[in-house]
Amino acid sequence: MQDDLITDATLVTKYIHGNEQAIESLINRHKQRIFSFIYSKVYDRDVADDIFQDTFIKVIRTLKAGKYNEEGKFLPWTMRIAHNLVIDHFRRNNRMPKFSNTGDFNIFSVLSDSTLDAERRLIKDQVEHDVRRVIEELPEDQKEVLMMRMYNDMSFKEISEKTGVSINTALGRMRYALINMRKIIDRHNIVLTN
Repeated sequence: MQDDLITDATLVTKYIHGNEQAIESLINRHKQRIFSFIYSKVYDRDVADDIFQDTFIKVIRTLKAGKYNEEGKFLPWTMRIAHNLVIDHFRRNNRMPKFSNTGDFNIFSVLSDSTLDAERRLIKDQVEHDVRRVIEELPEDQKEVLMMRMYNDMSFKEISEKTGVSINTALGRMRYALINMRKIIDRHNIVLTN
């Protein structure tokens, strides 16, 4: 069967079952579109290359972890990952506070809640992809609030309006998301500190 006649979903399944060639076929099939999308946002070939590589590292990790559930929607799913990584790039380089001696972005730095001081200290030098991996494991409602707050800079009032829940419910989901992130970090022995 010719490569271009095989559906994305079939290639994903083959890759999950150990066919390494299948991921190459997927990358080759979509690289022009994904790279062009990334480049159209960052206007820098080196940065676009880095984000493109990171996109497929995340795709491969997600597939290998058995977390892919976008049946038949491989390209839109991959574009969403690329889009999120582009946003992360801009946040890291423009709008997020820098820490002395390090350019690392600390997702808890955007919260003004003093109860998070311990988390700030604990997670000061985190690696962003580990945090992303942890976020992926959160229940959907907690992940939604966390992503809106951390990555879209939305206020709890805006989150409340967008999700149709009270501000207190949104705050509660955020609190549980942070508690659950700590549990997931402990369970997987992820080291996010020096």
